[in-house]
Amino acid sequence: MAVKQQAPYLHLAELTASQFLDIWKHYDSDGNGYIEGKELENFFQELESARKGAGVDSKNGNFAEKMKEFMQKYDKNADGRIEMAELAQILPTEENFLLCFRQHVGSSLEFMEAWRKYDTDRSGYIEANELKGFLSDLLKKANKPYDEPKLQEYTQTILRMFDMNGDGKLGLSEMSRLLPVQENFLLKFQGMKLATEEFNAIFAFYDKDGSGFIDENELDALLKDLYEKNKKEMNIQQLTNYRKSIMNLSDGGKLYRTELEIVLCNEPPM
Repeated sequence: MAVKQQAPYLHLAELTASQFLDIWKHYDSDGNGYIEGKELENFFQELESARKGAGVDSKNGNFAEKMKEFMQKYDKNADGRIEMAELAQILPTEENFLLCFRQHVGSSLEFMEAWRKYDTDRSGYIEANELKGFLSDLLKKANKPYDEPKLQEYTQTILRMFDMNGDGKLGLSEMSRLLPVQENFLLKFQGMKLATEEFNAIFAFYDKDGSGFIDENELDALLKDLYEKNKKEMNIQQLTNYRKSIMNLSDGGKLYRTELEIVLCNEPPM
């Protein structure tokens, strides 16, 4: 079996957004959005080699210890794998283009406001041709200066990242990976995703009058119950933040079935 060629650029002082993506795709070999298991070991080994080659030798210690220390530092949500936004903190990306969004977009509220503007049919997707406007809005909200060529590069790179199946659509749960881990409220529902039947039963339970939507207070109760059912901790502040973020998808305070389904249901089939 051919030895996998070392990913380019790991030794460089600064990466362009496109080079960053090439590294990501090289290591996320199964395309599931994470570097994990054997992929993670390969990445860490080659990163260590590149650092040694550049004279940035890490402290002595065995491989397992070094890797454990590395994961403690960079695996922000402690799920044992590296996601794209975490990788952006490890590699010296030019202007750190992912961090540019993550640090400046700041809150999931701003992200959801921008998202709702473009996901006009409430499908949980925006079209690829709307991506540039979406990113431009996020950068404006963040008061982050950018020029047209840079926006074009960001757009193309993010398109390559997230439109894996080339259908010209980008999903909310994928695009939310631009948010800092602690702000990405969609990540909080991983492992708690509901099947359609279960979701329909829960929605019907909280939509007492059968109006087809629930309000903020009903959403509050639903989220509390969902967290207790899954035996997960959530403090009042987190609950308030998640509720506000999800309500940003609502229409005048009315959260319709399709909006909530985007957040709580299993991913639509690719």
